[in-house]
Amino acid sequence: MTNPLLSDWTTPQQMPPFDQIEDAHFKPALEAALTQARADIAAIAGNPEPPTFDNTIRAMEAAGPTLNKVLRVFFHIAAIDSTPEREALQKDFVTALSAYNAEVTGNEALFARIAQVWEARAALGDQEARVADLTYKSFTRGGAALKGAEKDRMTEIKARLAMLGTEFTQNILADERDWVMPLAEADLEGLPEFVIATARSAAEERGLEGHVVTLSRSLIVPFLQFSPRRDLREKAYEAWTARGANGGETDNRGNAAEILALREERARLLGYESFAAYKLEPEMAKTPDAVRDLLMQVWAPARAQAEADAEVLTQMMQADGINGDLEAWDWRYYSEKRRQAEHDLDEAELKPYLQLDRMIEAAFDCANKLFGLEFRPLDVALPHPDARAWEIWRGPRLMAVFVGDYFARGGKRSGAWCGSLRSQDKLEGDTRAIITNVCNFAKPAAGQPALLSFDDARTLFHEFGHALHHILSDVTYPTISGTSVARDFVELPSQLYEHWLEVPEVLSRYATHAETGAPMPKALLDRMLGAATYDMGFQTVEYVASAIVDLAFHDGAAPADPMARQAEVLADLGLPHAIRMRHATPHFAHVFAGDGYSSGYYSYMWSEVMDADAFAAFEEAGDPFDREVASRLEAYILSTGGSVEADRLYTEFRGRLPGVEALLKGRGLDKAA
Repeated sequence: MTNPLLSDWTTPQQMPPFDQIEDAHFKPALEAALTQARADIAAIAGNPEPPTFDNTIRAMEAAGPTLNKVLRVFFHIAAIDSTPEREALQKDFVTALSAYNAEVTGNEALFARIAQVWEARAALGDQEARVADLTYKSFTRGGAALKGAEKDRMTEIKARLAMLGTEFTQNILADERDWVMPLAEADLEGLPEFVIATARSAAEERGLEGHVVTLSRSLIVPFLQFSPRRDLREKAYEAWTARGANGGETDNRGNAAEILALREERARLLGYESFAAYKLEPEMAKTPDAVRDLLMQVWAPARAQAEADAEVLTQMMQADGINGDLEAWDWRYYSEKRRQAEHDLDEAELKPYLQLDRMIEAAFDCANKLFGLEFRPLDVALPHPDARAWEIWRGPRLMAVFVGDYFARGGKRSGAWCGSLRSQDKLEGDTRAIITNVCNFAKPAAGQPALLSFDDARTLFHEFGHALHHILSDVTYPTISGTSVARDFVELPSQLYEHWLEVPEVLSRYATHAETGAPMPKALLDRMLGAATYDMGFQTVEYVASAIVDLAFHDGAAPADPMARQAEVLADLGLPHAIRMRHATPHFAHVFAGDGYSSGYYSYMWSEVMDADAFAAFEEAGDPFDREVASRLEAYILSTGGSVEADRLYTEFRGRLPGVEALLKGRGLDKAA
């Protein structure tokens, strides 16, 4: 049997042949790909010629192409359509990859060649010197310079961390997949039709009768906003926030403690005083103190605003005859009521104007106006029937292929993310990226349009901003391609792109009613934009609390009991009673599913300092689609990947680095005391 993962792909734009790929193909494909990759690395390490950039670093950039293909396809499918078989395969993959990566990092002959190229990097071109520097630092930070028992222990730590991260993700998914709350007919009272329809679709997807609430954000958040049943809100909220902390095999509390302990040990083996110091060294922030300073500048005004809001919501609750404290499951319900009263804005009134298909068109049209990109539907086999694809062109040049997978379903990892099935590079010709945007919006009933909340629409623009970082990437080497940048810089393009959703001319054209086709009335549009910073105290507090806890976990000795440490940090902060962390430790996947955002959850806010200032460049030009500013944005931010240090790139674009003031103003917190 021919294994499609090991064949040349003759599909349109060399897309993975998803209609031919079966689970049985993955393990043999991985084994064959690892054999090829090991041979490539051995050839580089054993090259008798003196080390040069081309025969060492460039050769490594091109090594193991089949391994890259197999892994990107597998991990994408495992994330968007998980099954017990794929979860078992994922653990096998993690074990095999940990062993392979340890071999590469521990290859002393290879590291010696890399070190010689690195020492002579001053004679290289700019991109080559940057890639040589990043490669050398990646090896040293991975433990390549360690010897003997320390080297062996580092290998053990990295293998164990990889497995723990996989288990952490799978445990959350299991809790999300298994929990439902049936709703009787009387329980539907007070819910808008769009919430009822979503609950009906959720039941149908699980083969159940009637209506259910699940732990999908696109269903549970509107249920918490609109259900007058306080008892059901409490039950749903507590289940949502207890993911990964329900006891038994899927409980993540022990995993979190072990992960933190191993990370601290890893950092100390490399000579760092803490994991946060190790992790932040290559980022824009550089140090834990710089991160803490930013977060605390935002925390004080955010908490003041949230506490003032809590007083108003408590009065509203007591007016309903409910005494006692405002609780976390009350906040969204009374906040929605307050928004309707103060801004004359009802989510149920907005949603018909925010159709998924029209918002996709809006995101594409903004990219066309800014960067001259054109989008053409692509008829090709895709990893799930819900997915759709487009070719992206600029004039005669193919820029990328874009795959969107927008609907929530069982077996799909929660949240939203951007990935790539192929990176842009110029190692051999002009290889263009295949990018994926994955979201978890509520799927409509058959024949009905998918309707979004304004927050959903913002998520769509956010993820497409990440996609633009891949689409416009124009570098030679995969290591610095697309979003391969500092973690606290990677969110700049995505958060910046959110601003175009709020441009009135975009909404007046694309926010059209699902039934009548009429544009959103100007009065409603004005009210929606006027409420853009509504409840920002709550949103900022729940985010910053999570970021501060993440930093506290990693800056110093690892806590033996992360839940106790979490409680201690939140008490010291004075977290308002009715607000909890956005991501409690047992389901804090950003931090514990892998190293990506560990000590780095702050990065959304670090990037927001820049995105507020970057959009101001368009405002100063007098046109949100000013092509000269857009050209500079592409030249210095979106096309450059990680070829230059992030602070230099931003300074080239804007002339300076910004302060926190633009962020506070953008969140409406500049006047909060």
